Amino acid sequence: MKCPACFNELSKMQVGNVEVDVCHGGCGGVWFDAFELQRVDEATEAGEPLLHIPSDPKVIVDATRKRECPVCDQIKLKRRFFSPKRQVEIDECPNCGGYWLDAGELAKIRAEKSQPAAAKSTISPEMIRYIYRMKAQQQGEV
Repeated sequence: MKCPACFNELSKMQVGNVEVDVCHGGCGGVWFDAFELQRVDEATEAGEPLLHIPSDPKVIVDATRKRECPVCDQIKLKRRFFSPKRQVEIDECPNCGGYWLDAGELAKIRAEKSQPAAAKSTISPEMIRYIYRMKAQQQGEV
Protein backbone atom coordinates (compact mmCIF):
# COMPACT_ATOMS: atom_id res chain seq x y z
CA MET A 1 0.00 0.00 0.00
CA LYS A 2 1.09 3.55 -0.71
CA CYS A 3 1.03 6.35 1.86
CA PRO A 4 -1.83 8.75 1.06
CA ALA A 5 0.25 11.72 2.27
CA CYS A 6 3.73 11.20 0.78
CA PHE A 7 3.35 8.10 -1.48
CA ASN A 8 5.99 6.14 0.46
CA GLU A 9 5.41 2.40 0.74
CA LEU A 10 3.55 1.57 3.97
CA SER A 11 4.90 -1.19 6.21
CA LYS A 12 3.07 -3.39 8.71
CA MET A 13 3.51 -2.81 12.43
CA GLN A 14 2.12 -4.95 15.23
CA VAL A 15 0.66 -2.89 18.10
CA GLY A 16 -0.71 -5.17 20.80
CA ASN A 17 -3.20 -7.39 18.97
CA VAL A 18 -3.69 -4.91 16.11
CA GLU A 19 -1.66 -4.72 12.90
CA VAL A 20 -1.51 -1.22 11.40
CA ASP A 21 0.25 0.22 8.37
CA VAL A 22 2.84 2.93 9.00
CA CYS A 23 4.80 5.30 6.80
CA HIS A 24 8.17 4.30 8.26
CA GLY A 25 10.93 6.57 6.96
CA GLY A 26 8.48 8.79 5.07
CA CYS A 27 6.01 11.22 6.66
CA GLY A 28 5.47 9.07 9.80
CA GLY A 29 1.69 8.72 9.36
CA VAL A 30 -0.42 5.69 10.30
CA TRP A 31 -3.26 3.87 8.49
CA PHE A 32 -5.88 2.19 10.66
CA ASP A 33 -8.40 -0.18 9.12
CA ALA A 34 -11.99 0.14 10.37
CA PHE A 35 -12.25 -0.06 14.19
CA GLU A 36 -8.47 -0.38 14.71
CA LEU A 37 -8.01 3.24 15.80
CA GLN A 38 -10.48 2.82 18.65
CA ARG A 39 -8.47 -0.18 19.85
CA VAL A 40 -5.15 1.72 20.10
CA ASP A 41 -6.11 5.36 20.77
CA GLU A 42 -6.11 4.87 24.52
CA ALA A 43 -2.94 5.81 26.38
CA THR A 44 -1.72 2.25 26.80
CA GLU A 45 1.76 0.89 26.41
CA ALA A 46 0.63 -1.18 23.41
CA GLY A 47 0.13 1.96 21.28
CA GLU A 48 3.27 3.73 22.50
CA PRO A 49 5.43 2.77 19.45
CA LEU A 50 2.96 4.60 17.19
CA LEU A 51 4.00 7.86 18.83
CA HIS A 52 7.60 7.39 17.70
CA ILE A 53 7.52 6.30 14.05
CA PRO A 54 10.75 7.33 12.34
CA SER A 55 10.15 9.91 9.62
CA ASP A 56 12.26 11.70 7.05
CA PRO A 57 12.50 15.44 7.84
CA LYS A 58 13.01 16.12 4.12
CA VAL A 59 9.54 14.79 3.28
CA ILE A 60 7.10 17.67 2.84
CA VAL A 61 3.40 16.83 3.05
CA ASP A 62 0.83 19.04 1.34
CA ALA A 63 -1.99 19.17 3.91
CA THR A 64 -4.34 20.81 1.41
CA ARG A 65 -4.16 18.01 -1.19
CA LYS A 66 -7.06 15.55 -1.34
CA ARG A 67 -5.78 12.11 -0.36
CA GLU A 68 -6.79 8.75 -1.73
CA CYS A 69 -7.59 5.76 0.45
CA PRO A 70 -4.67 3.30 0.38
CA VAL A 71 -7.15 0.39 0.46
CA CYS A 72 -10.07 1.46 -1.76
CA ASP A 73 -9.44 2.18 -5.42
CA GLN A 74 -10.06 5.84 -6.40
CA ILE A 75 -11.87 6.79 -3.17
CA LYS A 76 -10.91 10.14 -1.64
CA LEU A 77 -10.49 10.41 2.12
CA LYS A 78 -12.78 12.84 3.92
CA ARG A 79 -11.27 15.29 6.43
CA ARG A 80 -13.22 15.51 9.68
CA PHE A 81 -12.76 16.29 13.35
CA PHE A 82 -11.99 13.29 15.55
CA SER A 83 -14.36 14.38 18.33
CA PRO A 84 -16.91 17.06 19.21
CA LYS A 85 -14.08 19.02 20.86
CA ARG A 86 -12.97 19.87 17.29
CA GLN A 87 -9.26 19.98 18.07
CA VAL A 88 -7.82 17.18 15.90
CA GLU A 89 -8.64 16.64 12.23
CA ILE A 90 -8.22 13.18 10.74
CA ASP A 91 -8.83 11.59 7.33
CA GLU A 92 -11.53 8.92 7.05
CA CYS A 93 -12.46 6.69 4.13
CA PRO A 94 -16.22 6.89 3.48
CA ASN A 95 -16.08 3.47 1.83
CA CYS A 96 -14.07 1.14 4.13
CA GLY A 97 -14.16 3.18 7.37
CA GLY A 98 -10.37 3.31 7.68
CA TYR A 99 -8.50 6.28 9.18
CA TRP A 100 -5.30 8.07 8.21
CA LEU A 101 -3.49 9.92 10.98
CA ASP A 102 -0.63 12.22 10.09
CA ALA A 103 2.44 12.17 12.31
CA GLY A 104 1.61 13.56 15.74
CA GLU A 105 -2.18 13.28 15.44
CA LEU A 106 -2.45 10.20 17.69
CA ALA A 107 -0.61 12.09 20.45
CA LYS A 108 -3.01 15.03 19.97
CA ILE A 109 -6.02 12.67 20.20
CA ARG A 110 -4.68 11.24 23.46
CA ALA A 111 -4.06 14.73 24.84
CA GLU A 112 -7.56 15.81 23.82
CA LYS A 113 -9.08 12.82 25.62
CA SER A 114 -7.17 13.60 28.81
CA GLN A 115 -8.49 17.18 28.99
CA PRO A 116 -11.21 17.59 31.61
CA ALA A 117 -14.63 18.69 30.40
CA ALA A 118 -15.52 22.31 31.09
CA ALA A 119 -17.18 22.62 34.48
CA LYS A 120 -19.33 25.63 33.62
CA SER A 121 -21.11 26.95 30.59
CA THR A 122 -19.49 29.98 29.02
CA ILE A 123 -22.95 31.54 28.56
CA SER A 124 -24.18 33.55 31.52
CA PRO A 125 -27.69 33.04 32.96
CA GLU A 126 -28.50 36.61 31.88
CA MET A 127 -27.60 35.81 28.29
CA ILE A 128 -29.75 32.67 28.36
CA ARG A 129 -32.73 34.70 29.61
CA TYR A 130 -32.12 37.32 26.91
CA ILE A 131 -32.02 34.69 24.16
CA TYR A 132 -35.19 33.10 25.54
CA ARG A 133 -36.99 36.49 25.53
CA MET A 134 -35.87 37.21 21.95
CA LYS A 135 -37.07 33.79 20.80
CA ALA A 136 -40.44 34.30 22.55
CA GLN A 137 -40.83 37.71 20.89
CA GLN A 138 -40.08 36.27 17.43
CA GLN A 139 -42.64 33.51 17.91
CA GLY A 140 -45.26 36.06 19.01
CA GLU A 141 -44.66 38.20 15.86
CA VAL A 142 -45.17 35.38 13.39
